[in-house]
Amino acid sequence: MEERGLDMEKELLKKGPVLDEKGRPIPGYSRKSMLVYDRKAIKAPAWRIKEWDFYQISNERLCLQFTIGHAAYAGQVSLMLFDFIKGEKLLDLNKILVLPFGSLHMPTDAEKDNTLSYEKGGVLMRFQTKNQKRVLTCRWGNVEVKIRLERQNPNSLVINLPFDEYARAFYYNHKINCMTAEGYVKYGDREWRFDRKNSFGILDWGRGVWPFHNEWYWSNGSGRLDGEMFGFNLGCGFGNTDTASENMLFYKGEAHKLGKVDFRLGDKYMDPWHLTDREGRLDLTLTPYYDRTTSIKLLWVNNCCHQMFGKFTGKAVLDDGTCLEVKDVISFAEHAVNNW
Repeated sequence: MEERGLDMEKELLKKGPVLDEKGRPIPGYSRKSMLVYDRKAIKAPAWRIKEWDFYQISNERLCLQFTIGHAAYAGQVSLMLFDFIKGEKLLDLNKILVLPFGSLHMPTDAEKDNTLSYEKGGVLMRFQTKNQKRVLTCRWGNVEVKIRLERQNPNSLVINLPFDEYARAFYYNHKINCMTAEGYVKYGDREWRFDRKNSFGILDWGRGVWPFHNEWYWSNGSGRLDGEMFGFNLGCGFGNTDTASENMLFYKGEAHKLGKVDFRLGDKYMDPWHLTDREGRLDLTLTPYYDRTTSIKLLWVNNCCHQMFGKFTGKAVLDDGTCLEVKDVISFAEHAVNNW
């Protein structure tokens, strides 16, 4: 079978729609939000539409996660805080929404100023974006959270993928990392703080229609190498990535595109993970500390994900040939198998 490399990928440099007039995706990748997402253009049943905003904030030992999203017939609002050094779950708040469909009013652009808010039954979760700064707020019983995020790199990873299974399936995804984070989580008389000197945020923003059964590998990280902001987004296994893989490096405000990346695992999830590209520009080893396993079963939804937190060490080569030594960057890689 012919091997397709980075030269086959298509960078989208002009504004345009996510879907054509027949509801088929216009595939490619970009470094900023270029495509226009329009739910009315989707030529698939409403119950197949999936939309989510997922934020993750982490430092050298704590990870905080926010989710607002839906798979049309089931939705979720959740907050989780855990210590991945101790392997201790500190907070796990989860509200399942039955038949939410379009009631969440999810934003149609990940970069434009907007507010996504859920407030019902004593739960408030709000994501506010203004001038590329973000404020995440949550009040849930005796839990209070406020996090401020600020982008340190104007570039990000945006992909629009087709699926081989059927023509009107698509995955439009925007991942923004290299954001500094600061704020707090209060729970009764306990408090955890995130300092912008060593805390970083990620946004995983997804919209699409795809096959019921799917599987993926994903890794995303932000940190500093010799005082400079460094980040990466790496993934494989989901959709047809010939024209747009989701692999990119970020350094000193620039984005550096990689081709396809392979994830190699040992016999157990806690064994080291080896991530390499096919052009010899990436060679990273993740040594896991903690397996954050999540499983959701509701109606037709049956999802399981192993998110492994630990240290990344290895090399990453930029577009100009500069080789970066990656040493002890704390982040994650995950393997998910979903039916939804």
